[in-house]
Amino acid sequence: MSHNLAGQKLGRKGRVTRERILAAALELIEDNQDEAFTLSGVARRAGLGMSSLYNYFSDQTELLLAVLEPVMATAEAAYMAQVRQRWSDEELAARTQVFVRAYHEFWARHSGLLHLRNTLADQLDVRMMLHRINSTRPLIALIVRQMSGRDREPGTPETSMATVLMTGIERSITLSTDKRFPKLTGLPFDRDEERYLSCSARLLEMAIRDMRGENV
Repeated sequence: MSHNLAGQKLGRKGRVTRERILAAALELIEDNQDEAFTLSGVARRAGLGMSSLYNYFSDQTELLLAVLEPVMATAEAAYMAQVRQRWSDEELAARTQVFVRAYHEFWARHSGLLHLRNTLADQLDVRMMLHRINSTRPLIALIVRQMSGRDREPGTPETSMATVLMTGIERSITLSTDKRFPKLTGLPFDRDEERYLSCSARLLEMAIRDMRGENV
């Protein structure tokens, strides 16, 4: 970002202020998930007035997208790179376990962001819906290549299967990391992450084997 919303070019002070807002927003999201994420809360944590914050971000969604950007930039090293090489049939069980664990650990580290993004997307915030889709689409394409050995168009059995699987795996992470679940529902929740990881990896393995068999 080279200019603020008023059209002023960002100098060193402006860049520092913008980074200060982003850091305050991330702290608010990750440190206290019981506290509502609001622009006024971010401004208080950053030690700024609302007018200063509005110089850089027009609304909550724009700020959240800016917070997500550097986080998603680390996805390649965290888990995407593991899916780029084709997994052999012999190592498929082990590789799916490693991948699912890496994917889970990535979002567990950023669980506050995951919950907030998905909450806004579920409330039909179009920009958050697009972010959720666009951030997952490259991963789904890589899973499809594991299934078929090549790219597939949307609507094929491979893309449908990969989409269902990755949606389910992400949702299991959302549930297992949501500290509010027992309070909101009044029900206990089994947080045995190893069991969820194992089930997710096994489902992914079976789906890939099944699709590979159909593509022989």
